[in-house]
Amino acid sequence: METPICDFVRRYAEDRNLRLHMPGHKGVSLLGFESYDITEIQGADSLYEADGIIKESEENASALFGAHTFYSTEGSSLCIRAMLYLVAQKARERGEKPLILAGRNVHKSFLSAVGLLDLAVEWLYGAGSYLSCSITPTDLDRALTGVAQKPVAVYLTSPDYLGNTVDVAALAAICHARDVLLLVDNAHGAYLKFLPVSRHPIDLGADLCCDSAHKTLPALTGGAYLHISHRVSGDFAQRAKDALALFGSTSPSYLILQSLDAVNAYLADGYAGRLAEFVRQVQSCKQRLAAAGYALCGDEPLKLTIRTKPYGYRGGELADLLLKNGIVCEFYDPDHVVFMLTPQVGSDGLCRLTETLCDLPGRAPVTEEPPRLARPKQVLSAREAILAPSERLPAEKCLDRILAVATVGCPPAVPIVCCGERIDESAIRAFRYYGVTACAVVKP
Repeated sequence: METPICDFVRRYAEDRNLRLHMPGHKGVSLLGFESYDITEIQGADSLYEADGIIKESEENASALFGAHTFYSTEGSSLCIRAMLYLVAQKARERGEKPLILAGRNVHKSFLSAVGLLDLAVEWLYGAGSYLSCSITPTDLDRALTGVAQKPVAVYLTSPDYLGNTVDVAALAAICHARDVLLLVDNAHGAYLKFLPVSRHPIDLGADLCCDSAHKTLPALTGGAYLHISHRVSGDFAQRAKDALALFGSTSPSYLILQSLDAVNAYLADGYAGRLAEFVRQVQSCKQRLAAAGYALCGDEPLKLTIRTKPYGYRGGELADLLLKNGIVCEFYDPDHVVFMLTPQVGSDGLCRLTETLCDLPGRAPVTEEPPRLARPKQVLSAREAILAPSERLPAEKCLDRILAVATVGCPPAVPIVCCGERIDESAIRAFRYYGVTACAVVKP
């Protein structure tokens, strides 16, 4: 597959032009990549008005993913905002205030978009950790039946941070039967398209979704995709660039664009076969760890999530022991350790992880349970709370206050309490348990 962005930039770097344009380094090396770091010069195209090499590269990605695919150099966060803008415009064109039904385990960028776009949200709750939201078709059908106003869209996160997925195909069928769009935050699952049988949300019936190429494909950090299904009626694809430009920087990184361009060629050149073989190795790793006594969770093929307490460790303890052995996990909390795996880890890396974990002795189970979260009361809209005067206080002093901004760290970037909700005692216990020390709350 052609790589038009990479080819253009390589030729430009080799020509040793006098660079009287941005960036200020002028191609002179400080870190080593500067000669390939350019801006929207003649011939380089422009991300949000693409009609040249970027358009050609995005068309290559579209062919690979079977959708209208657009690049983001600002991660899935930008794509999430664009998706919500597009469906908000659809609702307003019908004379409706936009209402979204959303799984509770949203990324915090969802909340910032809701505030900026003044959307109404009805939450869908599922069983399990606050990081997961196992919405079933029955749950969704009941929610759509019970809501006073028909939503313009349902928004779900799948896979979630712990590697759990929902039945996108069944949920999409329910949405479409009611003329409701399905949006999926697939940030952790770009590779799902290339499994022997695709598990990508677009192929399963989602109307719009985002993928973070940098999470599970060999792209630079910040590389992501906005996908719009060919099934979607209207002019969503025509408006996609405007939606991305509304929230995106006018200086998108050409290093990241080159990375996305290069990934197209990587995917087209036997990636599916390499992925299938590595998934088989990961499955063997999981089977061996389970046989050794580890409790695993999640059904995502390339994510390994250990529930650590049954093996006698809190998540932080296990992560620290692995770090001493030169193994760095993606995320941990008191109950879990998460490893994000790709073929770049290789069989040797996977074997090293497996052997190190199997060498750690099992201990008496830790019986401490995570706190149960009540369903917080919404007092202000997300927009009202985000734009209100606020103050930052120690979390322990925030009882009965209204959360202004979701300042949860990333990872996992999943808020315990959402903007505009009242902080109750169960939230305080959860803050303490998960190490949240301060909150931005609305001034009285």
